[in-house]
Amino acid sequence: KELVAHALHKHSPRANNSYIPLNVAAIPKDLIESELFGHEKGSFTGAISTRKGYFELAGDGTILLDEIGDTSPDFQTKLLRVLQERSFYPVGGEEPKTTHARVIAATHRPVEQLIKEGRFREDLYFRLKVVEILVPPLRDRPGDIPLIAGALLGRVREETHREVHRISDAAMESLLSYDWPGNIRELENALMRAAIVARGSVIGEDH
Repeated sequence: KELVAHALHKHSPRANNSYIPLNVAAIPKDLIESELFGHEKGSFTGAISTRKGYFELAGDGTILLDEIGDTSPDFQTKLLRVLQERSFYPVGGEEPKTTHARVIAATHRPVEQLIKEGRFREDLYFRLKVVEILVPPLRDRPGDIPLIAGALLGRVREETHREVHRISDAAMESLLSYDWPGNIRELENALMRAAIVARGSVIGEDH
């Protein structure tokens, strides 16, 4: 999801501005408002200085809110207000700040089902769903596996310090025949393991 969002940013008129990816579900609930909108000095315990939030830091760029489906109703209400009014108040602040950042929201959860269960605001869903991009799992797009594996190989080389430069035809057939329930993360881990056990520059089927 993050690769798709980054590609959208890079190939847009906003490419020279900031790109900020955030996993909003990983930010503690009591800090999420401060992280996104900033805070004034002394606005809460530990706020020893004024701090800009990610919406302000994004400027005219792009902010990715990943795993939006895991957020609380309270956060969803605040986000809806920002999207509608294009302004927000830092925690403890009295003057509103404006934002022109483009928001991309992503989730692995079925949002329509969350709406039926009362766990996601329907008005926020329609506000976000201007353009929808569905990213199918690897098992539904095996033709992409050689391209993705080739791109991941560069990262694998960097992290493992192993000079693996190619995936053998037999190894690629194995990658294509597997359904990858863990999707790209599982594929990356498999290549990482293969690079570590491979003795030469080519990843073989046995690796």
